[in-house]
Amino acid sequence: MTVSAHWNGELLARSDETIVVEGNHYFPADDVARDVLVPSDTTSECPWKGTANYYSINAGGQINPDAAWYYPEPKEAAEEIKGRIAFWKGVEVIDK
Repeated sequence: MTVSAHWNGELLARSDETIVVEGNHYFPADDVARDVLVPSDTTSECPWKGTANYYSINAGGQINPDAAWYYPEPKEAAEEIKGRIAFWKGVEVIDK
């Protein structure tokens, strides 16, 4: 199944190899359009996944703050999502 992520009229990611954790598709970093990702200083903590870092998305001439996240050093229980990026904040993820 190919999964894609779109926001503001642009394709952000497309992959046949996403991993779903807590209802979110985590895309391999190589399948994400790197030119739309803007590093953010935002972080958050998950008790079982660890510290998440964020990207803002720059697409279609607009910025969607902190709309993508990843775990650079996930805890052992979430090791499968290392090197993967997930989306929220209005990003449409389509699995077809």
